[in-house]
Amino acid sequence: MWLRWLMVIILIGHGIGHATGFLNAWTTLPTGFSSAPWIFGGDLTTTSAVGKAWGLLWLLALIGFVGAGLGLWFRQPWWLPMASAAAAISLVAVVPWWNTVVMGARVGALVDVAILFLAIFWKSGMEALTAASA
Repeated sequence: MWLRWLMVIILIGHGIGHATGFLNAWTTLPTGFSSAPWIFGGDLTTTSAVGKAWGLLWLLALIGFVGAGLGLWFRQPWWLPMASAAAAISLVAVVPWWNTVVMGARVGALVDVAILFLAIFWKSGMEALTAASA
């Protein structure tokens, strides 16, 4: 049971952490991101039109992780596919801005990789978290 609650906390907390990427792109609130351009070259920053589009990916990942955490909390079978999709979206959102993001986002990318790894290689264990005894 403790593993299920730990995973719920990780998913929801990780999701809320994605607010920084969205807020950085769409507001002037200080989020700790640098003004460095993205890794593909050029002068695109997180506040450019492309950066704002990527900011929407951060928002989508936020919604996906919080939804997956709530799905696991309420023992819904769709939580794992939602968490996997959110992890993939999160990686797509973070990696192009690797030079710009805060250290927490880089650590979050490791969480994304761990979620995808567990979903692929330990799917039965992850799905067992929705069992009544978990």
